[in-house]
Amino acid sequence: MPTTAEIHPLVDPWEDPLAVMDEIDRLKREHDAVILAHFYVDGEIQDIADYTGDSLKLARDAVSAKQSTIVFAGVHFMAESAKILSPQKRVLLPDLLAGCSLADSCPADSLAAYQADLRSKGHDFQTVAYINTTAAVKSLCDWIVTSGNAREIIDRVPQDKEILFVPDQHLGRYLMEVTGRKMILWPGACQVHEIFSIQDLLRAKRNNPNSIVMAHPECPRTVLEHSDFIGGTEKMRQFVVSLAEPRVLLVATEANMIHPLQKLAPQHTYIPVPGITASDGKTCACNKCPHMARNTLEKVRDCLKYGRPEMVWQPYFEKAKGVLERSLLK
Repeated sequence: MPTTAEIHPLVDPWEDPLAVMDEIDRLKREHDAVILAHFYVDGEIQDIADYTGDSLKLARDAVSAKQSTIVFAGVHFMAESAKILSPQKRVLLPDLLAGCSLADSCPADSLAAYQADLRSKGHDFQTVAYINTTAAVKSLCDWIVTSGNAREIIDRVPQDKEILFVPDQHLGRYLMEVTGRKMILWPGACQVHEIFSIQDLLRAKRNNPNSIVMAHPECPRTVLEHSDFIGGTEKMRQFVVSLAEPRVLLVATEANMIHPLQKLAPQHTYIPVPGITASDGKTCACNKCPHMARNTLEKVRDCLKYGRPEMVWQPYFEKAKGVLERSLLK
């Protein structure tokens, strides 16, 4: 794998961000490119993107985009999925090292061995994978879900089949509760959402009376039990718009999610959990994804300029393509 220096040979930490943005606009036109940005990347990248959203929306945007080149400001599995769903397009990822703790927690060979073991013990199941998985894992699965379509997909699994849910145990446990379907859970978790502690949340609630707690279903049960609203990123956007009066909202998900919420419903006050405390005004940034943070304006510019890193088609992509299309596009 090439080093970051080889991929981005001319990165200057003192470059003017506005000049970089202007260069990105020019390069997009020259290379017939479109920029997709996940809600968890820095706000300045979201602001220059053509499409922003959660994993489900961006997967669909990648398919519908007319441009021949996609720059995916997100993490590796997202760019992989974009390439799988649009194999005729060139898909660039600003930093190949932008991975995912959830995807890392479920290697394809380990999943295949576990599936074989379950079948040898008489289990008749379908495998449902959160989209935060590698393409190799997706090729072993029957369904792919995002936080936005998970309940709908679970309802499509035949009642006479068991469900093996990978890799997020917290999301799987939440889905068991809201759908009533029992599941065999893979013991994975998101490093960002698992870091929230109940002590942080309760302290934030005490310091902000009458606040509303919003939590992503990837959070541990202890956090969800003290939340007023549970939903993925798109559901959070819909929720804040629905609130008639200005409110204080404690947000238990990746901190960059506050950027699109503020743009959409600026009348509210958003505080990350763990976050700003009323007593001393300090901010904790420990709920930012280090992989998403690898995306920068300069790297977006450089991948357009040099045409790399590029997602390259792999043999197992074809099998993953079928499950992605069935799960996300139909």
